[in-house]
Amino acid sequence: MTAPSNADSAVRPSWRYRLLWLILAGPTFFLLYGQANQYAAGLPAHAVGNVAFSWERDYIPFWPWTILPYWSIDLMYAVSIVIGSSRAEVRIQAWRLLLTTALASLCFVLWPLRFGWERPEVSGVFGQMFTALGMFDKPFNQAPSLHIALLYVIWLRLIAHAAPRWHLLIHGWCVLIGVSVLTTWQHHLLDVPTGLALGIAVCYLLPMPSRHWVRWRTADAARARSLALRYLAGALAFGTIALIWGGWSWLAAWPAAALAMVALGYALLGPSVFQKAGDGSNTLAATLLLSPQRLGARLSFHCYRRHITASSRVTDEVALGCWPDETSLSGYAAVLDLAAELPRSPATRSLAYRSVPLLDLLPPTVDELTRAVAALEDLRQHGPVLVHCALGLSRSAVVVAAWLVAHGGKPSVEHAMQHLKESHPGVVLQAGHRAALLSWSAACR
Repeated sequence: MTAPSNADSAVRPSWRYRLLWLILAGPTFFLLYGQANQYAAGLPAHAVGNVAFSWERDYIPFWPWTILPYWSIDLMYAVSIVIGSSRAEVRIQAWRLLLTTALASLCFVLWPLRFGWERPEVSGVFGQMFTALGMFDKPFNQAPSLHIALLYVIWLRLIAHAAPRWHLLIHGWCVLIGVSVLTTWQHHLLDVPTGLALGIAVCYLLPMPSRHWVRWRTADAARARSLALRYLAGALAFGTIALIWGGWSWLAAWPAAALAMVALGYALLGPSVFQKAGDGSNTLAATLLLSPQRLGARLSFHCYRRHITASSRVTDEVALGCWPDETSLSGYAAVLDLAAELPRSPATRSLAYRSVPLLDLLPPTVDELTRAVAALEDLRQHGPVLVHCALGLSRSAVVVAAWLVAHGGKPSVEHAMQHLKESHPGVVLQAGHRAALLSWSAACR
């Protein structure tokens, strides 16, 4: 994933530009949602299902006043587009809303569902609001809840632009909107997590700040293909559980999606699937979507961590080691993080920091090595640097080896690799890593 090549990310949008995107997104929502609703309403009763827990009618109250927050999302929809501070932000937000609506509407047509029971009669202002809603929104279009999916997409933009003093109010109101889909008896409980999943998926596909998904070329195609197939097998196993076992096993779709995306990373997209920036931050959507895989990575790290050396000095200025904690950072002024699959260690917050995410178990490409060596050399101005990945045995080792050849006084790749093996017990540099270093060294001449 790379930054966009055009200047839209730096150009402040005119009001004409904002309104043009709003004019595109607003009517499209009503068109797609309304058509899906009419389609379900025209089907025979036996063709429209209902997915609800038997206890929902007794335990989820009907609160007429929550029609107010329910309706308020319409205004927030428009605001989330026009508050964009760049042309790219306005455009991506509009596309997020459009894609969310289109995917939800497709689900409504493929799996038409109806709300399970009649809403009580409501009088007064709230009754008028329910009547107005019913003129457009019949009790169909259930899962995934488009209201929840759009709420997630909108919520992110409002918080990004609001002053901190308004955050609590915005969070509270958005939570109230989320609750209102249940207390207005518009949706059943299972519509909520499916709607949230849709919103997260759309924000993951269209990250903010704007990025382009690009094809990634690995330095070891056979190894990358093998790892991609392993992750894909895991995704298929969890997906099978979600489809066959029934009941709460549908939650297995979450790790299935996470493993499928990581498989796609090894096969095609590279480290960009983790959406980890140079400052170590991840997009919220990537953090949520890939949480099952990241949990597995953390468990694997803690399993192997007790058997390895935390860090070792390679030179007076550069060390390599595993994902650090407070104790292992003593004596270092800067950190180069190469672990794409792990979050930034909280212990590094007070140190100079750069992240060049690399995929685990693969030798880096020439471009990745070049960027990592440049980042390491830049960090040296702050003082001693710790270079780490997950365990500090391969990715960090190959980057430090390249730095030793370029700046550390080692005349060849073989000398650098040998020095590393002597400096840090357990370093694993195989034929693929050596080939990657040789390719990088030749490209740098």
